Amino acid sequence: MSLLPEHEADSTFRSMRGLVLALSASLLALLVIAGIVAIQSLIRMHDQETVVRHVLTERTQMLVSLWASVDNYRQAVDHLAKAPAAQHQLTRPHLDQLAQQIDSDLQHYPSQNDSEETALVHIIEDVYHHQREFYIAIVTEQPARQLHPARTGGASREVSNEELSRNWPARLSAWNGERLQNADRTLLAQFADEQRGLTRAIGLAFGSGLLLASLGAAYILRLERQTRARYVELARSRKDLQELSARLVDAQESERRSISRELHDEIGQSLGALRMDIARLSAHGSTDPAIAGQLERMKSVTERCFQAVRNMALLLRPSMLDDLGLQAALDWLGREVSRSSQMEVSVESENVPEDLPDAYKVCVYRLTQAALHNAVRHSNARNATVRLKYSRQSIQVEVADDGRGFDAARTRGMGLLGMEERVKRLGGIFRIESQLGRGATTRAELPLPSGSGVRE
Repeated sequence: MSLLPEHEADSTFRSMRGLVLALSASLLALLVIAGIVAIQSLIRMHDQETVVRHVLTERTQMLVSLWASVDNYRQAVDHLAKAPAAQHQLTRPHLDQLAQQIDSDLQHYPSQNDSEETALVHIIEDVYHHQREFYIAIVTEQPARQLHPARTGGASREVSNEELSRNWPARLSAWNGERLQNADRTLLAQFADEQRGLTRAIGLAFGSGLLLASLGAAYILRLERQTRARYVELARSRKDLQELSARLVDAQESERRSISRELHDEIGQSLGALRMDIARLSAHGSTDPAIAGQLERMKSVTERCFQAVRNMALLLRPSMLDDLGLQAALDWLGREVSRSSQMEVSVESENVPEDLPDAYKVCVYRLTQAALHNAVRHSNARNATVRLKYSRQSIQVEVADDGRGFDAARTRGMGLLGMEERVKRLGGIFRIESQLGRGATTRAELPLPSGSGVRE
């Protein structure tokens, strides 16, 4: 699977990320603005309704107060008409005071823009003026036929005023209800306008959210495809590296085997033959002490070279690993490490067969060799133990030392990585357990393949 160039992919991702962020910010701003506008509209509508109801309540109270004053005036005039003339002087101040109050209220009553309200005010004025004329007629002592229109030709007007007086409360209630209905209709119309505006804003927000979700899904899918492609490429690269590492290990083992064989067969045999020739020359004897001393020195040098070549060959690839098996090779390795260092090595094994597959023998041997080498070089350990345990399912190897230890979570050298790579190549489990001042323990468990043909 081919990938876009890194700079093109990064540019595309940045552009799409900027678009998604811009749409998200716009959607958030739109929702916030729509919410603020809706709240302000509701507050404004509530304030408007409060004002309308307050004004209506004030005008209704003013009308009721006027009507109550006129009704009190009418009752007082009727009482004055029925009272003896001697009591008129006592009642007139009260009537004059009521008349002044009614005149003042009518004069200061606000202007009306409603015809029904105007009609109600005119009814009050008509009733008041009728009673005022009746009062004037009483106090000026006009003839009886003019004193009370109900007794003369003014009966029709009296009846009209009486009907108006009876109908006035109903008309006031109807007017009040109509004004409330008008206010409600106005508020409902405003609410409908706000609802339409809010619906448009919500629709726009929904469309923006749908677009944002689509872009986000496309962005996520693209990221997923890119991530999957990179993961596949990384897995392929890792597999290639593992195969390369395995080939390098095989090549290294093959090269070590070849070098060890060459050292043993060619150089070792040559040094052995040279040693035998020097021994024969020494056996024939020589009268010259200088020649005899020279032969002894040559013999000593040849012996040291022979031992060095032998040790090098064994370290590269011990022949006993192929000839005698894994357990013998580990025993020899333990003796050699104990002989060449200050660390005593003990080897413990259980039921280890001699015909293990070559890959397992090499892995266990190299793992033990590297662990003991690390213990000698880095831990200053005095004792080390190699434990090898075999079962039908796996081979378990453990190398423990009493050195100074290290932080296993932070220290990962090439030696440890090489050991882990060898174990993982065979599908095994590799662990390092170590603490400062408490030594280190290297463990590995190698599962045996089914049908390997190993005999116990």
